[in-house]
Amino acid sequence: MKLRACLTAALLATMAVAGVSTAQAAEINFITDFGFNGRHAYFYVAREKGYYKAEGFDVNFVRGQGSADAIKKVAAGVASFGFADAGSLVLARGNDGVPVKLVSVVYAKPPQAIFAVKGSGITSPKDLEGKTVADTASSSVRLLFPAFAKAAGIDADKVKWVVAEGSALPSLLANGRADAICQFSVGEPLIAAAVAPKEVVRINYADSKLDYYGNGLIASEEMIAKSPDQVKAFVRATVKGMKDAFANPAEAATIMAKYQKELQPAVIEGETKLVKELAEVKGTSLGHIESKSIANTVEVMSANFTLKNPVKPEDLFAPGFVD
Repeated sequence: MKLRACLTAALLATMAVAGVSTAQAAEINFITDFGFNGRHAYFYVAREKGYYKAEGFDVNFVRGQGSADAIKKVAAGVASFGFADAGSLVLARGNDGVPVKLVSVVYAKPPQAIFAVKGSGITSPKDLEGKTVADTASSSVRLLFPAFAKAAGIDADKVKWVVAEGSALPSLLANGRADAICQFSVGEPLIAAAVAPKEVVRINYADSKLDYYGNGLIASEEMIAKSPDQVKAFVRATVKGMKDAFANPAEAATIMAKYQKELQPAVIEGETKLVKELAEVKGTSLGHIESKSIANTVEVMSANFTLKNPVKPEDLFAPGFVD
């Protein structure tokens, strides 16, 4: 019944895009990768400025509990669209055969990063040798560290790892109980606030020349096949929100803070600027998926994680949904 409702909504939205009058916009669910954070501001911009409404959508934002959760919810039809990590999608398809694909990329560069405090002696990847790095047990930053170490030319065996809860990581760094911690680069504003007045140093996986995708927009194969116009319309509205948010991060912060009052506007603004760093690729349209980077994503994940079944690049994404 839920899937039928989603497909009905898809039909209404498609009619709206085509210029057919509808009594009201089609109500759909969109699920985040994890919670509601400043890095999600452009979705709120697209909703606040009426970009979703203009495409025939009345979007309800659903709080995700991780990329794996978002992928499962989209596959089940609980959400029409979602925001999830491409690496997690490789695992979902390879191990569980989940029929979900990327339709647009947001984090076009690797988002994984390692943070240290300025003055700690860590300024480059090589400086991590002999140091203690804290992270959660299942973090992609930690699990992909061997690939990063190889690309950066450092000895991964010389790094000591400490397992900690995600919420405890900033305090571990601030208190000196870990030399460095792991986080997506977009999390820097929260880490910076935790260690202030000290400053942070960020070591990006992307700087090692690793080429693979992070998060993007996802949809089920059924939605892609039966309602391609709706998929393209949702991507189009979201990209408009991204462009506005990147052009005016302070405005994006003000908009999101209206809905998520627990977030500090300065943090939202800072995270939005960092999303821009990941999203913009010279010579490529915002949101566009490159086949080569998809192939690299599959290769990196396959080399560092166990998959029950091989995943082909074409299993991971559906082209043609970015204007």
